[in-house]
Amino acid sequence: MSTAKQTINLAPETQLVFWLRFLAFPALAILLYPLFIMGYGGDHPLVRITWVIGLTYCWFCVGGSFHEFTHETLFRSPAANRWVGRMIGLLIGIPYTVYRESHRRHHACLNTPGDYELWPYSDPATSLGFRRTFVWLDLVLGIFTAPYIYGRIYFGKDPKLKPETRRIIFFEYITLVVFWTAVVIGLAMFGNARGFDWSQFDPIWLLPTLLSPVVNTVRKFVEHLGLTSDDPLLGTRTIVDGNLLSRFLRYLNFDIAVHGPHHRYPKVHHDELAPKLKQYRQQHPDLPIPVFHSYMAAVWDVLPYLWKNPATGAPLRDDS
Repeated sequence: MSTAKQTINLAPETQLVFWLRFLAFPALAILLYPLFIMGYGGDHPLVRITWVIGLTYCWFCVGGSFHEFTHETLFRSPAANRWVGRMIGLLIGIPYTVYRESHRRHHACLNTPGDYELWPYSDPATSLGFRRTFVWLDLVLGIFTAPYIYGRIYFGKDPKLKPETRRIIFFEYITLVVFWTAVVIGLAMFGNARGFDWSQFDPIWLLPTLLSPVVNTVRKFVEHLGLTSDDPLLGTRTIVDGNLLSRFLRYLNFDIAVHGPHHRYPKVHHDELAPKLKQYRQQHPDLPIPVFHSYMAAVWDVLPYLWKNPATGAPLRDDS
């Protein structure tokens, strides 16, 4: 079949369920934002907190869909995954190819110095003091640290990046700057044309976009921080089952919390990860796979490492 004739065929999941979930993110993240800014529901603190929590999770799930696009598991057409992924990358401020290349190293070099995504925690060249400082910057300022961490593979001139890949990344960064410059100027012009009083700008309007990277950083820590193995299943925390709310939220975010099987089978569709884990555990009953049945249990397991030694792999072994 020629490329021109390819269609967006969905991976194994009913089309109705797929589109209901996928269209919610980023559609809800974008379409609900103006309602939040316009104050729908009133200005009671509980209403505003509900808006912030809801939109933060929507934008967090946008990041989840971005992850799926880089693995090309949402659509059967590779081109569709790439181009929709590029659009999502524009929205969250991380070029698609930068994320894809860093994430490939994350899978290939899990918990080792070559794992760009877990820098500085996986790098023995970083000191314990630096990691202890950076871990809190990462938690509080994820909107800045995430683009920096992923961008290192390009701006650090990684020798493994092919010249053609570097050219694509260069144009993606240019497109990103042009896009957001146009958005900011466009919003400013629209506000001035409508007579908006900029002194009425409320910083709380920015909270969902500031907090969603923080939630994503917590997810990253829960999945990896404090683990030494470079084995896909032993070097990751996996969360399955749990209460109805946990299962529902995990489902909305494409089951990324079932993380060990994802590393073992990176091309497997998200709704097949839990069965894969069950099958693997039956085949290897004595393997101490770090599996948790609630997100809070996994969070409690991570918390000591935020100060004790925020690291993965060799730095954890060397400094413990």
